[in-house]
Amino acid sequence: MRNCRRIRRYARPLFLLGAFVIACGIASAQGMRGWRETSFVPTPKGEWTGPRLPDGQPDVSGHWSNTIGNHNNLTDPQGPLGADDEAPQTARQNARQPRPRSQRAPSRISDPPDGEIPLQPWARAKQQEFLKYLNNPIRPEYVEPFARCAPGGPSKSFMWHGYEIRQYPGYVVFLFDSGNRVIHLDGKPHLPPNLKLWNGDSRGHWEGNSLVVDTTNNNSKARLGRTGEFVSENATIVERFTFDPNGDRFTYDATYTDPTVLTRPFTITIPNRRITDKTPADDWNNLTFPAKHAGDDPIIEAYERVCVEGNGDHGLVVSAK
Repeated sequence: MRNCRRIRRYARPLFLLGAFVIACGIASAQGMRGWRETSFVPTPKGEWTGPRLPDGQPDVSGHWSNTIGNHNNLTDPQGPLGADDEAPQTARQNARQPRPRSQRAPSRISDPPDGEIPLQPWARAKQQEFLKYLNNPIRPEYVEPFARCAPGGPSKSFMWHGYEIRQYPGYVVFLFDSGNRVIHLDGKPHLPPNLKLWNGDSRGHWEGNSLVVDTTNNNSKARLGRTGEFVSENATIVERFTFDPNGDRFTYDATYTDPTVLTRPFTITIPNRRITDKTPADDWNNLTFPAKHAGDDPIIEAYERVCVEGNGDHGLVVSAK
């Protein structure tokens, strides 16, 4: 990430929107290599035995990050997409060499068992079209939404850098690099169906150590990964955040139902771990736990990120010289 900062500050813009994000994403993936995991054990459901907040909620506030890779590839989070994944060539030369598939993390799709999203034929063709033009977005719809600092959507937000959980009476709030999300715990009904949001409209409740969330009102603009998978505005999502009472980990499961796009429901599973002042520093959690790693460079402080303040040249393709 430090090299990416130098590029942004001193290099001259050369090409298309989005490649700066791609190059820095590769650097981030390399930086997190020290603690990225190739497997995980899902957190079991059960009673909450950890600390609670005054309103009775399990206390899960703090800084968190996923453990198996970034948002590049939904079904093979530690593997390549092919030649187009790591363009431009200058960045690709220094990209990590993937291990054999059997030694990499499993697909984020935990159901169906084949690890693939059950897209209808027309939707699969559209997904392949998005992937084909990922690094050559000749139409506005081909630009990866993250390259515009758009919110990541209900699930992809947990796949990119780190994030913070804050809790208030009747609410759980997620602070992401791109956009925020509020989970309402007060029993209010969903928004009217004509109101659509990037991260959907979320209503949740606690069941033991699990935060169970019903999410509707999706605007369908976010992708599920840079591989181009998507759902429609008709999608409904049941999410379950299952926390280890020790406070170290949680497993995120999201089951999507969307007869417009899918042939059957599917489930995304993302493992997460807490980031504290004892977590080894790397270029991934530098953006997650700024109190320890901020140093003298404010660019890595959470509230100085380009997508938060909107005052930087995020999204430019730049010279690597």
